[in-house]
Amino acid sequence: MARSLLRLIPDLGYVSATEQVRASLGALIGIAVTGFSTLLVLGPDTAVPLLVAPMGASAVLLFAVPSSPLAQPWSIIGGNVSAALVGIACRMLIPDPLLAAAAAVCLAIALMFALRCLHPPGGAVAVTAVLAGPVADSLGFAFAAVPIGLNSALLLATALLYNRLTGRRYPQLRPTESPNPHGTSDPSPRERTGLTLDDLDTVLERRGRVVDIDRNELMEILTTAEHEAHRRRSGSLTCGHIMSRDVVTVSPETPIGEAWHIIQDRNFSVLPVTTDDRTLVALLTRETFVNAIGRGLSWPPVRGGKRLGHGLDKGFSARMPVERIAARNPRTAKASTAIADLVPTLSKAGLHHVAVTDDAGRLVGLVTQTDLVMALFSGDVRGTGEMVEE
Repeated sequence: MARSLLRLIPDLGYVSATEQVRASLGALIGIAVTGFSTLLVLGPDTAVPLLVAPMGASAVLLFAVPSSPLAQPWSIIGGNVSAALVGIACRMLIPDPLLAAAAAVCLAIALMFALRCLHPPGGAVAVTAVLAGPVADSLGFAFAAVPIGLNSALLLATALLYNRLTGRRYPQLRPTESPNPHGTSDPSPRERTGLTLDDLDTVLERRGRVVDIDRNELMEILTTAEHEAHRRRSGSLTCGHIMSRDVVTVSPETPIGEAWHIIQDRNFSVLPVTTDDRTLVALLTRETFVNAIGRGLSWPPVRGGKRLGHGLDKGFSARMPVERIAARNPRTAKASTAIADLVPTLSKAGLHHVAVTDDAGRLVGLVTQTDLVMALFSGDVRGTGEMVEE
């Protein structure tokens, strides 16, 4: 019997003590601010309730689970106000208060679904409007504005400020679609090979039930869990295991022409720029030269090498130091960085390589996409010990 009863306790997952205190204090502040602010607006002699009971339930959502779709601004304002209007209408049209309350909850849920503002406390608001007594009769449909709308707006304003100040993202805005950086209709590599929102929507549509979590946040959780699983499967494989160690570098004073010839002659995809003590300054790629020298010098566009030649022919000195064209502050990693952490870095930022530095910022190696793909494919944990070419 005890085991069966324990199964009735929901599994909320781990919630830190800090988060529990944060949510509880938020509700305390939210209800107090809402009540006292309403008192200031209406005055002490008003017959209108300063605080309606359903605001307590709204506070639980706004402060304890602010990422829920049921706790978003339109949910609390639209849900509570529409439910109040339904409750007042049922109070006016149905003489029996019990039947009126039941009908009010039923119709309020249907209306909130239609308006996409489902908010559980709205059911309590509908009942409150039916059973409010003489004050509801005197106010009529204005009861939906004061106190319901006023309480909801004040509580929402407090939640917006409190959640931001305590580091919680609220409200949950729909993300803007990021265009393909290549200007094509293809989705990103991550979307082509991993879990996508379309996959999630297919499953949710198949279930056909309300999921009390924002779908974009659910996607973020699933993607993070997928990354964590990949980290577990890749074991102890780090950048130090797969990086090239014998990395050819140039100094910031190296002429552009000399650096270009090194890249061309050795077929490198990247050439680090370092000081005498190997402190990383920048990374040079073929695109660096083309973008700095050959951009817009010919139309229609031609191959990078030819465009570079056009730029040099038009007076861009090959003796100019590479520090003039090198992009500083490149993305870096540590030798102890797990290779699983490089996958989102390379895919999201569109990078083909990551420099590996020590704690002092000195270059100790280089990881390219080729290194990463080979490591993930073979699981080999031996360093290459030589410059990787692409």
